[in-house]
Parts: sequence; C-alpha cells; structure tokens
Amino acid sequence: MNVFRRLVWVAFCAGLVSGIVVAAAHQIETVPVILKAEVFEKAAEQAQPAHVHLGATTAEQPTAWEPENGIERTAYTLLADLLTGIGFALLLVAGLALQGGTVTWRTGLFWGLAGFATFTLAPALGLPPEVPGTEAAPLLQRQLWWVTTAAATGGGLALLAFTRRAPWAVLAAILIMLPHLYGAPQLAEPTSAAPEALARQFVVGVTVVSFLFWVVLGASTGYFYSRLQRDHTL
Repeated sequence: MNVFRRLVWVAFCAGLVSGIVVAAAHQIETVPVILKAEVFEKAAEQAQPAHVHLGATTAEQPTAWEPENGIERTAYTLLADLLTGIGFALLLVAGLALQGGTVTWRTGLFWGLAGFATFTLAPALGLPPEVPGTEAAPLLQRQLWWVTTAAATGGGLALLAFTRRAPWAVLAAILIMLPHLYGAPQLAEPTSAAPEALARQFVVGVTVVSFLFWVVLGASTGYFYSRLQRDHTL
C-alpha cells in the first residue's frame, strides 16, 4: 500500500506540473484561435434560416451550457488540464513501475514522447484537430477509430520497446499501420465555418501544445519517480 501511495504521489506531482504548463500554453496558443473560430461558427448559425420545431423556432430552442469567456472558462480549462495530466501521469508511472530498473528524467522523457506519438500524432494523421464549426463524421465512429488507433500504436511501440525479435517487430509495424490502412471516418464533403488558414493554425497549435505537454509530463514523471526511487525501493 505504501508503494501504491508513493506512485500516486509521483503522478499527482507530475500531473500538477504538466497541467499548469499546458494550461498556460493553451491560453497563448489555442484559446485565441478557438475564440476566433467561434465567431465564424455563430455567424454561420445566425445566417441559417430559422426552422419551426414543436411550435418554436431554432433561435428559441434552449442551448447547451458552456462556461463564460474569461475567468470561468480559464478555470475550467485549468481544471481539465490538471485532471488530464494526473490521469496520463498514472499511466506513465504504471509503465515505469512495470519496466523496473533505474529511472531518470530522461527515461520519463522517452515515455512522454511515446505518449505523444500514441495519443496525439498517430490519431491526428487520420483525424486532425478541428476548430469549432467544423462538420465531421459521426462522433461515435471517430471515437472508436481514435481509441483503436491509440491502442494499436501504443501496443506496437510497447512491442518495439520490450522485445528484440524480428517477428515481434513486424507485428508492431502492422499494428501501427493497420488503423491508417483501414482509414479514419470522413465526410464526403467536409465543411468548416472557419477559414482554412485558421483551421491549419489550430492544428499546428494543438500539436505544439500537446508535444509540450508530453515532454513536460514525461520528464517530470521521471524526475519525481527517481526522487522517490532514491529514498525508497519502488
């Protein structure tokens, strides 16, 4: 139980550091783009003719709740980033514990880069980040493809990291390529209310922020893990 508590503490510390860093990066890099895209999205919605539904126009239909711009939205973004950082840090800590051996911040950094490849880079090859106002394939289809791609990429990288035999390397390559050979769900004619340049800027911004997140998360997880490893036998 003491070992488990120490591992959770490592994940908490690393998630806290990475969450704060990436929350600041979001405010600089992605939030301004999202706010601009939402202007185009609302303009496109207002340009559509009102449809009568159960005696009320679409303008009179209740809208989904969303946080107000400013402090409230920033607070929710920070909370989401902190929870995301802690959650992914738990995965990294579990992987480091299973790997065993001496851990340094460099070890954690390599695990962080693997996380970036698994959860950001590979899925984005088929389903790049989308700005508000983008028409996309059904959500469930995209979610299933995303989860399958992340699982296949993570499994393939694990085989490459923990095995040295050629058959396993071939299987790893097949796992990594298979979701992309199948193809991500796409609309025949995708449309977006935001300009194409803004959409490209968002894709670049999300990728850069995600890379920063995984680098900081991996390195900090390795650092805090090594600190406890020196004081205790994990």
